[in-house]
Amino acid sequence: MGVTVDVHQVYKYPFEQVVASYLRKYPNPMDKNVISVKIVEEKRDVSTGIIYRKRIAICQNVIPEMLRKVSILKVPSIQLEEESWLNPQERNMAMRSHCLTWTQYASMKEESVFRESTENPNWTEFIQRGRISITGAGFLNYILETFASTFLRQGAQKGSCVVSPSARESLLGHNTSKTRFSK
Repeated sequence: MGVTVDVHQVYKYPFEQVVASYLRKYPNPMDKNVISVKIVEEKRDVSTGIIYRKRIAICQNVIPEMLRKVSILKVPSIQLEEESWLNPQERNMAMRSHCLTWTQYASMKEESVFRESTENPNWTEFIQRGRISITGAGFLNYILETFASTFLRQGAQKGSCVVSPSARESLLGHNTSKTRFSK
């Protein structure tokens, strides 16, 4: 089985501002689930100008306490790895993320793109597809996938606030968002 999330948003802000805000949005007081984000690799391809980054995020374990009585779920934090390829000349950034914790029981993968909007070059499109599948947890598979679905919905809603706090109020009044969830 599994849970899939598709997100498409248009921000009425320039690509550079949206991407810069995304890259510095965590950790922040608005989302206490992200404890830290560390750049573990960064390099620029001199021939193409593409900037490659690999970041590791440490997040709180958001699994409810009742479910954490199962030993495999009893970890204090969850690690996620994100790779990104920023192409400033073409005004796009592609990203891939996956979970480093519970790899023998769960698969979490996201692919995302920020790019200049086709509607207006001063706007930015964000497209994301994420999938979580739980295996090897027996009867807990369905329960954990249901919980993951709820968590992904909340994350997608929080994700609409990628710009700086000073622009957030204006952005929320102007973004168009389509989010689709499926199981």
